[in-house]
Amino acid sequence: MNPIRRPLVFHLLVAFALGLGLRGMAAEAPRFEPVARDGTLEIFRWRDVVNVYVLREGDAAILVNLGDASVLDHLGELGVERLEWVLLTDHHREQSLGHQKLDGWETQVAAPERERALLERPMDFRKMRPSLGDAFTVHGASYVRPPLEPVSIDRVFQPMDTFIWREREFWCLQTAGASPGGMSYLLRTAEGWIGLSGSVMLDGAVMRNWFDTEWDYGFAKGLYALVESVSLLTSFEPVLLLPSRGPVIRQPVAQLQEYQKKLRHLAELYVRGYAIGTFAPADQDLVSRPSPVPHLWQTTPRLFKFKGPSYSPNPIFLVAESGRALMIDCGLDPGKIDATLEQMQKRLGLVGVDAVLVTHMHGDHVLGAPYLRERWGAELWTLDRVAKIIEQPERFEYAAMPWAYRRDVGPIQFDRHFTSGETFTWEGYELTVDWMPGQTEFACAIHGQIDGRLVAFTGDNLFANPADPEQDGHEAVVARNSAIFEEGYIYAAEYLRRLQPDLIMGGHSYVMDQPAELIERYHRWSLAIREAYRALSAEPDYRYLFDPYWVRADPYRVTLPRDAVAEVTLHLRNFLDRPQRYRVKLLTPVGLSVEPEVLEGETPPGGAVETTFRLSASAELTPGVRTVVFDATLDGKRYGPWFDCIVGVE
Repeated sequence: MNPIRRPLVFHLLVAFALGLGLRGMAAEAPRFEPVARDGTLEIFRWRDVVNVYVLREGDAAILVNLGDASVLDHLGELGVERLEWVLLTDHHREQSLGHQKLDGWETQVAAPERERALLERPMDFRKMRPSLGDAFTVHGASYVRPPLEPVSIDRVFQPMDTFIWREREFWCLQTAGASPGGMSYLLRTAEGWIGLSGSVMLDGAVMRNWFDTEWDYGFAKGLYALVESVSLLTSFEPVLLLPSRGPVIRQPVAQLQEYQKKLRHLAELYVRGYAIGTFAPADQDLVSRPSPVPHLWQTTPRLFKFKGPSYSPNPIFLVAESGRALMIDCGLDPGKIDATLEQMQKRLGLVGVDAVLVTHMHGDHVLGAPYLRERWGAELWTLDRVAKIIEQPERFEYAAMPWAYRRDVGPIQFDRHFTSGETFTWEGYELTVDWMPGQTEFACAIHGQIDGRLVAFTGDNLFANPADPEQDGHEAVVARNSAIFEEGYIYAAEYLRRLQPDLIMGGHSYVMDQPAELIERYHRWSLAIREAYRALSAEPDYRYLFDPYWVRADPYRVTLPRDAVAEVTLHLRNFLDRPQRYRVKLLTPVGLSVEPEVLEGETPPGGAVETTFRLSASAELTPGVRTVVFDATLDGKRYGPWFDCIVGVE
């Protein structure tokens, strides 16, 4: 019989395990869970912030992941006298949280080569001032979770290395996806392959979280890598998977196959719902016609926009009969703005630009607006919840924030903040500003009757050719836009169904005429993708898997002089329909102090709480960037240090 295909007959019973030297442990509640035995090799699971696997041969052992290092105090119960190696599956801080406790053990630490920099130089990946091109970010918002302090690595593994320990050969298999260079360690036994698989999959064919897999702006690079990793693991036909969270997975092939199906289904729904990268420029605008101004096109008698080959700037012009104008968004460079407005003065009778209305927080919709105010006297207007992101960027960690586009861009102040539902009258037009999230929570729609039609200006929430039934119109799905579907695309679709606009003018030169059927497709998609995430979630509510901000510090970036104290507000959300107990332990590097060290309390059903803590730095601490990490527990379930904030010590 092929040993890989035989049933796993070496599952250990607790009673058997207790005879293997679990000295001093109560029979009814052993701390070490026996997992497998192959000859003289025994494998145990220790549970703290992650699963720590102890592989023991005689009095020697290796660990796969370390967790908070509480296992070190109990290795003697297994008869372990020498801990020779710790193999890390990835850089995530929970895998090596207690690494300082290895001092005195003479233990070597190994990790994937592609994760080494994240482990040894963690502060290289935490910036007080982000930029779009920063490594391991989604347009400036980091998707990696490096350790609080550097972890020294003694050996690195390439994606197809082998590791020999006590004459046993481990295959080092790159299984990226949940981490950029994540690795599984495959061990061939008499009964088949055992995979120490890190964060690739949890029991039940589900994910630990989504946001670790979001590597780009909605193009699914991390998701595709994860599918490849799952396929590779499936090819081994393992008899046992040992994940970094949750129960061990026995006979996991069926689960791996099901998991891959779920991931592929998500990928079909995930990547944009229009012909991006192919026919999108041809579908961008089939309505507008040339105006008297070169390359400025006329959509209705009073509405103008740009159109050109693959040209996607962000201004729309509403020009009143008086010659006064409003602009919807402005991502243009000053030279293009001046040239266009000067031509509009000569050929369209433009008198002036009264205001720029900004639809959402992204830099490519607002960067030109301050110049409009300085050069042309325009005011800057937007929804209040959009303004706060652009005016105080250091408080937040979101993708594509304006200050990440250029070093000379700082906070941008607005002259008028609207509340959702507020209506204003300008040059005879009655326009309403509504909160309309979608691609991002921090967005609005502006709508009103223009040239006899109900026109909605919707920013980047949907793009499509309404006449193409294959297009559902959704733009990028990016969790780091703050984009929970109930506060994003589902809300946007339901809002547009109620509004029933005749014409939608989106960002990036898109015009969508008679969009009713498109809106229905958009709505169906928004519900379907939420279900895809629910199917992949190990949590009672998928939003714990999807949202990187259910624990959030305000400000996210804290400037801390060494002789001062900074106060930070911690926001915690509860997505459940019942109260929820929380406990957050604040972890700091050497030289930073926090008071209190533990935050505890209860969040109301479907609500949120705010609680504060104070940070201070020792006088000896050198200037530089540090992090404070939030080790979160909800209703007794420890999620660990998923969340952090950045501290700039001056």
